[in-house]
Amino acid sequence: MRFLLAILVTILCLAFFLLVLRIKAREHKNIVNRMEYFSGSAVKLRQQQLRQKRGAAVKGKFRDTVHRMAIKLQNIQKENRMDFKMQQADWPLLGSEYEVILVIFGALCGIITLAATLKPWIALAAGLAGVIVGLMFLDIYIKRRQKAFTNQLGDMLTMVANALRAGFSFMQAFELIAREMDAPIGREVQKVVNEVNVGATLDTALENMQKRVESPDFELVVTAVLIQRQVGGNLAQILDTISGTIQERIRMRREVMALTAQGRMSGVVLALLPIALGAFLCTVSPDYMRPLFEETTGRIAIGVAIVMEIIGYVVIRKIVDIKV
Repeated sequence: MRFLLAILVTILCLAFFLLVLRIKAREHKNIVNRMEYFSGSAVKLRQQQLRQKRGAAVKGKFRDTVHRMAIKLQNIQKENRMDFKMQQADWPLLGSEYEVILVIFGALCGIITLAATLKPWIALAAGLAGVIVGLMFLDIYIKRRQKAFTNQLGDMLTMVANALRAGFSFMQAFELIAREMDAPIGREVQKVVNEVNVGATLDTALENMQKRVESPDFELVVTAVLIQRQVGGNLAQILDTISGTIQERIRMRREVMALTAQGRMSGVVLALLPIALGAFLCTVSPDYMRPLFEETTGRIAIGVAIVMEIIGYVVIRKIVDIKV
């Protein structure tokens, strides 16, 4: 009886001791939290979190405003080719939303230019230039994405061929590509898998993918796959052959780019040299260049020079643009 009483007393003392330790630890934690709350690092962290929340709220309001304006623009337009451009760029935007963003960007450029120059026609030109720059940025981004797709295509075909030899079906091989390969080819293949999963045929999904990437190399792949599905054959061997052909074309294309690098750089230098020389002369001797801007003959000469510069640059680009 005394033994059981001793054990009970020991357990109660241990429990009381643990309770005291827990209370002390909680008090210590509260003190540390209070000190951290008023410390410089914590204040900076809270300020950063607050700025992030405010930034997210501003971005959300801007997106909502753009979306509402885009919906109104969609009701006016019957067909918008910009939607297809957004699919090619893989941007989570509607075509009308990007058009609204372009208009806002052009308006900002115009307002800033008007405030700086107080000349409406220069502000209008700046606004149009802002819209054109936005369109050029979209086209350049799409072309770079298509180029990256072509560079990944050979590796993709090799993986598909190996998966087919291992016993995978064609769609299982595409699911493997979607999981393992990076964008843009992983994203495009995932879109094909999603279209097939929602009921589209494989032929339609591959043709839609070809329309988005606009790659002659992938067009060869699509043709080979469609023919094989109709008449049969060893698809893995066909893809290996196409992969070798594509890799050889990429190698030849890189060799051509290296051989024509001097010509392309010459076009850039010849296009920028008159501008740089004119800016230098305006800085060193403004009186020497003043007749070009103040007299009618000088303005006509500037216009003719700009047109001839553009024509010369385009001609040089056409000469060095060798299709492989």
